[in-house]
Amino acid sequence: MSDEEVKRTLMIIAVGEFSVGILGNAFIGLVNCMDWIKNKKIASIDLILTSLAISRICLLCIILFDFFMVVLNPAFYTINTQMRTFSFFWMLTSHVSVWFATCLSIFYFLKIANFFHPLFLWMKWRIDRGTPRILLVCLALSVFISLLVTENLNGDFELCAIAKWERNFTLRCRVNEAQRTSYQAWNNVNLLTLFPFSVSLISLLLLILSLWRHIRQMQLTASGCRDPSRDAHMGAIKAIISFLLLFISYYFCFLMAISSYLPSENDLAVIISELIALLYPSSHSFILILGNNKLRQKYLGVLCKVADTLKGRNF
Repeated sequence: MSDEEVKRTLMIIAVGEFSVGILGNAFIGLVNCMDWIKNKKIASIDLILTSLAISRICLLCIILFDFFMVVLNPAFYTINTQMRTFSFFWMLTSHVSVWFATCLSIFYFLKIANFFHPLFLWMKWRIDRGTPRILLVCLALSVFISLLVTENLNGDFELCAIAKWERNFTLRCRVNEAQRTSYQAWNNVNLLTLFPFSVSLISLLLLILSLWRHIRQMQLTASGCRDPSRDAHMGAIKAIISFLLLFISYYFCFLMAISSYLPSENDLAVIISELIALLYPSSHSFILILGNNKLRQKYLGVLCKVADTLKGRNF
């Protein structure tokens, strides 16, 4: 296959991943918003899931846009204003998505885990009231970080992009310094991203500890009945593990996509990395749907209606 055919195939795959992700996240947002309108109130878990779904819809749009720019119009990044604006929105949606997912991990931990420490009990009691404010703080923090980092880029990425896409080798000596400065700015972002990741990891470990203690207690009582607490623990653990694994893959793909500005990076590697990055906001939405009783029942109901409609057309 020629390079053009390969790129065309990858573009089709990217659009497919994007469409699946939009459908999954839009479904979460739509179901929860309809319940919000119907009941005149929204549960904390539904508010977190809806906020996360909206942030990931935005992230999907940003990644797909960058994918098409890398393939079709790489000169887009040689204009400083456009590059900065796009970098800000990618950074913002990425940080917001990670912080909201971390809020979800903390919520699972506080609602499901069984500990008797006073601080844990206080947080467990306050989490429902504090959820809207926590989400707003996460959003404000993400905006601040994104503005701070994009302000410090100082045209370095523009210089690297010009050297790459125009093949201007006279800029190489200046590009080396630009790369160093730009990597310093992005490394600061990476360190800030590690904090919410670490919080999610700690929540996961504490949930596993809580599950282990719960299983030991159940073994002592020798109960053969269905164990809702164990099922809740397992569901939360699966959701957090899937988030952490998908985020790790997205994180490295994000770094690869950043390097698309740099002259030494292979274009095809960057394109493939962005395809992998699309999996993070796309696939995790369906894991959340299947792990939530309300969303799962609605989703299965929609699938049944679609199946009945298709059968009716066949006959």
